[in-house]
Amino acid sequence: MTTTTTTTTTPDPLETFTLLPLTLDPTSKSLSSPLQHLTTPLNNLTHLQRSLLSTPTQTPPPPSSTNPKRSAQIAKMRDQGNASLRKSSSPSSAQEAITLYTYGLEMALTRPAWEPVQLVREECALLYCNRAQAYMGAQMWPEAAADAECSVECKRTGNGKAWWRRGKCLCEMGRWREAREWVESGLEVEGEKEGGKEREELVGLGREIGRFLEEEWRREGR
Repeated sequence: MTTTTTTTTTPDPLETFTLLPLTLDPTSKSLSSPLQHLTTPLNNLTHLQRSLLSTPTQTPPPPSSTNPKRSAQIAKMRDQGNASLRKSSSPSSAQEAITLYTYGLEMALTRPAWEPVQLVREECALLYCNRAQAYMGAQMWPEAAADAECSVECKRTGNGKAWWRRGKCLCEMGRWREAREWVESGLEVEGEKEGGKEREELVGLGREIGRFLEEEWRREGR
């Protein structure tokens, strides 16, 4: 009696060629594909290609290189947004500031991949925090809370304003217990380094939350 054993061998991906349906636009030189899972990689590749073409030598510059014009434009959008908020507390001024901060964020987030990541994080931390303030001025609490959290993700320490703004938004949305946890985390992260007005405001918000929850517990007979 003869026994036959069949062994299945997984093909080596390095030795396998798969023809993908790609299309090159003759005008924009961008790649596209009907396969959905290729959309994001191809968009990233197109963005990188355009970034390289914008450099004088059409090659990646040194890692420490930054585009001073882009930095100036980002700062300009931030300053104009700040001016709009200072000009008036009306919803229209808040919306104008939101638009300007959004432009600044788009420019910061689309910096070429070879520019310093820390620079992008610093710019975005400030812009997200400022846009959160503008959203608060328009009483758009969920959007403000999301932006403040993004700011903290970009810069966790030395960012007391963002910690306070999200905590305040959570209170405005009636999420008091979540607000208490958030403020406690902020005070723990900031420690004694922050100091000054920003830390005092965060401490004050924590006390306000504590008083509210204490009253709620009394009303519930706990």
